[in-house]
Amino acid sequence: MVELDAYIASFDAEPGYLDWAAFGPLSPAVRAEAQADIELLGSGRRSGIRLVRDHVRDAEALVAELVGGDASQVVLQPSTTYGLMQAFYGIAGSVVMGRGEFPSLTVAATRAADALGSLEVQWIEPEDGFVTVDAVRDALTDETTCVAVSLVDFRTGYVADLAALREAIGDRLLVVDAIQGFGVVDADYTAADVVCGNGYKWLRAGRGTGFAWFGDRALERIAPVLSGFAGTDGALPLDEVPPPSASANAFHVSHPDPLAAARLATALREVRDVGVDRLAIELAERSADVIFVADRYEVPVVTPRDPARRAGIVTLAPAPADVAPLAAALSNHGLTVTVRQGLVRVAPHVGTGADTLRLFGDALAGFASARVW
Repeated sequence: MVELDAYIASFDAEPGYLDWAAFGPLSPAVRAEAQADIELLGSGRRSGIRLVRDHVRDAEALVAELVGGDASQVVLQPSTTYGLMQAFYGIAGSVVMGRGEFPSLTVAATRAADALGSLEVQWIEPEDGFVTVDAVRDALTDETTCVAVSLVDFRTGYVADLAALREAIGDRLLVVDAIQGFGVVDADYTAADVVCGNGYKWLRAGRGTGFAWFGDRALERIAPVLSGFAGTDGALPLDEVPPPSASANAFHVSHPDPLAAARLATALREVRDVGVDRLAIELAERSADVIFVADRYEVPVVTPRDPARRAGIVTLAPAPADVAPLAAALSNHGLTVTVRQGLVRVAPHVGTGADTLRLFGDALAGFASARVW
């Protein structure tokens, strides 16, 4: 197993970056792999083209390994949203979903419902925004066929309890948007039926590195409505239209980008070799450091205090009049965060160093000293 210290040392972004929930600067290994594969594709040699293409198979196997499933259940997609749309367009019945979920979930489900008329969205609005087991259980009806949830809430950093959700919903489908936690949250993905993610945040793989895993129950119940020619088995289907594949391959529209697959495979291998469980523990410590500093300067935090219910997102909720001054203080100290809807989202990674945390502390100290009580 690779040493955690070596993985942490691979973070070479400039100090001050606390926006991993928005975009993850590419790792050195990913950058090197991308450059090498571009050269191979530029050679015109069939062997080089085949080597790059084989990264698709590598990425699918690595996703399956981290999920706990089989490679035949994995399909690479351009983004998380593509995978979610593949799921929602093939589901009939009613899906329970938080109205405050990221638009990848809410828009995809609504579009599917409007287009086909076979799906209905049952909106829930938990008071604190946390899609808890109790909130979901209270919303279930006889018509509910699916529950959709983010593994990590993009606003607050709340981590859903997938195992408890599975117990609560019975044999209904559980669709999970895992982009804000895949690779850094030690989750029981086999409790879900569909897991969709992307490598451009915490995995440090860049955009275009989406993927989706469809468990056995999902493959039985979800129709591959958006299945293209690449979603069939065998050779190129010329002069005929064969049925969709019986595996997750059916959820292909076209063939995956092998360059994106190479970046994803490289990033997943780094995570696999270190161990998601070790990364989760380390990230919990980094988020605890951020919460400690926020508490020290009396900046309200809406992220759960329980390490089991949070990942790398720590969300600050200053008074409305303090949002702009706090954002300015952070920017003036060279810190990159996300400010949205009156909340300040701070997202460290395992490689966030003491220099960045010092900048964060200095920024909050300056903000607190200038705050008018």
